[in-house]
Amino acid sequence: MSPRRAAALGAGDRTLRDHLIATAERMIAERGTAGLTVRAIAREAGVADGVLYNHFADKEELLAHALRAHAESVARPLGPLPEPGGGTVEENLRVYVAHGLALHDGLLPALTGLVAQPAVLARFAALSGGGGIWNERLATYLRGERDLGRLAPDARVEAATSLIVGACHEPVLSLLFQGQGIAHRVSPDVVDDLVATVLNGLAPR
Repeated sequence: MSPRRAAALGAGDRTLRDHLIATAERMIAERGTAGLTVRAIAREAGVADGVLYNHFADKEELLAHALRAHAESVARPLGPLPEPGGGTVEENLRVYVAHGLALHDGLLPALTGLVAQPAVLARFAALSGGGGIWNERLATYLRGERDLGRLAPDARVEAATSLIVGACHEPVLSLLFQGQGIAHRVSPDVVDDLVATVLNGLAPR
């Protein structure tokens, strides 16, 4: 191993490929993906530019793996999502909404920097099993509660899922367009109001 490569890897057992992914993931977390170049990643990793192409087909593949690592880092501290049948539906939906808001707050700033790079987003979706893992968990949870009789037998799970997902997108995107994040800006009342609306609907009874 060359001295430069040894210095780049530092202590530990991770490979140079892992080191490059970790470096790109850290850069995404700190500054987003807009303008992120191979040269900048290589310089931050302490390797020559061409080294990246020994481990990845192109920059898009590296960024897709770094985005996946970033998504896992964002989701890790959020804790497990409730399963059907435990607690109350209202309490569980609060957890799903709070989880979704935090997840979108951590991921959307990175993803919006890649709007002009659909190849990266497509590879990221493929690595993530098609994307929308939280969305799918939410829909599966609601279907499970419906099957258990804790929701109406004709509950429109897909529509409720879309409503919750859209509501989690909206505050993040609104503030992101103003150059801000949502951390600590969404009050518990917003979560409660969304859950109450989904469970109770809007029509008079």
